[in-house]
Amino acid sequence: MKKYITTPIYYINGAPHVGHAFTTILGDVLKKIDQMRGNEVFYTTGTDEHGQKNQSSCQECGLSIQDFIAQRSANFQKLFDAMNIDYDFFVHTSSSQHKDVVRDALDFIYKKGLIKKKSYEGLYCEGCEQFKKPSDLDEHGNCPDHQKAPKLITEENYFFPLEQDRQWLIDYINTHPDWIKPKRFAKEVLGMLSEPLDDLCISRPKSRVWLGVDLPFDNDFVTYIWFDALLNYISSIGWKSDGDNSAFHALWDNSTHLLAKDILKTHAVYWPIMLKALGINPPQHLIVHGYWLGEGGVKMSKSLGNVVDPYEVMNLMGIEPLRFYLCNAMSLSGDAQISLDLLKQGYKQLANNIGNLQMRVLKMIAKNLDGLVPSNASLLAEDKALLENLANTFTRIYKYGEHSLELVNELSTEILKAGDAVNAYFAANTPWILAKDESQRERYEAVIYTTLDALRLIALAVYPFMPITSEKILASLGVHDSIKAEFLPMKLPVQAQTVVGEPLFPFIG
Repeated sequence: MKKYITTPIYYINGAPHVGHAFTTILGDVLKKIDQMRGNEVFYTTGTDEHGQKNQSSCQECGLSIQDFIAQRSANFQKLFDAMNIDYDFFVHTSSSQHKDVVRDALDFIYKKGLIKKKSYEGLYCEGCEQFKKPSDLDEHGNCPDHQKAPKLITEENYFFPLEQDRQWLIDYINTHPDWIKPKRFAKEVLGMLSEPLDDLCISRPKSRVWLGVDLPFDNDFVTYIWFDALLNYISSIGWKSDGDNSAFHALWDNSTHLLAKDILKTHAVYWPIMLKALGINPPQHLIVHGYWLGEGGVKMSKSLGNVVDPYEVMNLMGIEPLRFYLCNAMSLSGDAQISLDLLKQGYKQLANNIGNLQMRVLKMIAKNLDGLVPSNASLLAEDKALLENLANTFTRIYKYGEHSLELVNELSTEILKAGDAVNAYFAANTPWILAKDESQRERYEAVIYTTLDALRLIALAVYPFMPITSEKILASLGVHDSIKAEFLPMKLPVQAQTVVGEPLFPFIG
């Protein structure tokens, strides 16, 4: 099966941060899980290079628009490459490929009579690049996300009606209970739809915003940033208003959008109605996650000095422990906390849970068994039960788990539980004592084999989060097969040559 996974495209007005890192890592983890299941995956991420915020940032830094876009977009691409993100296509909304699709879509909808020009007065938040209702603001009249009062703007613009499809969207959500995950966000969207929807302003006059895609039917206006940005999901896989879209649908019909909750309305209200106007079904799934908060539950802010820089973390402990921590720590019920101290705790947990276990058992068989995997002929029921429980747990998650935050969170949690269980087994069976008693040779070999095979199963399971670590563990066990979601117990080859090697998670202090 072919699948299509997307992240949002990220504004280039600021530097990439841990929120961008998480969403993009999440997509990479889900892609690798799918590939282990035997599916083909097309994964996109990229940058949003238009709009008022980017225009203002460009003017402030004094660069030409071409240099500004190239430099700022490269910041994101360099980070994602450093994080070993296996994306298949990097979106640039300033590319001719994307602009052509935006103009095509706008022209298609305009010719259906769904776009009208009218005067409008409203409260405009530059941070959100959206008009706000008074009910959207806090008690001080500020945008809750940007803590600034929106400006009252009166201007003529083009509008796309939403209200005529409100009931259709309500019905769609109610008849597709797995469309939005976690389900609590579906309730939030239904709340947004409980009142009539205003027409969506889909243009900005060039006198105010010139960085964007010209409207195909009026060159005095550019396209509203969201009406432009959302279309990247179909421009990236070759949609066109006429002709053969079979290759497009091969991916689109199995598509998943990943997003943070602050852009839920644009993706769960604006986007499906836009798609309906284009004659395209909504994406198969929207996977929504919360915010990353500083330690103590305080929202991250540069002014507070509690922002986590992905490069600082990677320089300290490498990218893979960061990948694992983010996927394991993101709360399924709300927001999640992150700080350097919390990341260090997560790193030490991996070191104690998996790293130390691997090093102990490999050093032991290097000393007593010439590093060769021993026989598994004398495994007791308790040994087999441990391996079968691990295999069954990982098989259940990989084979039956649907793509969601729940799957990623459960898998990372079960990996840590598996490490705890194997460590407890290893300690309870005291192989360092058994090794000294020749009469206990069979039991010693059984314990060592069980521990090594359990590490093999853990290494397979951990691959989507930490592919390099996974391959290091397998190589240390003498296993060099391709990674597949086949969790079969007692499949570690007897007499395979193991290698101690360097610690998986070196001490960082």
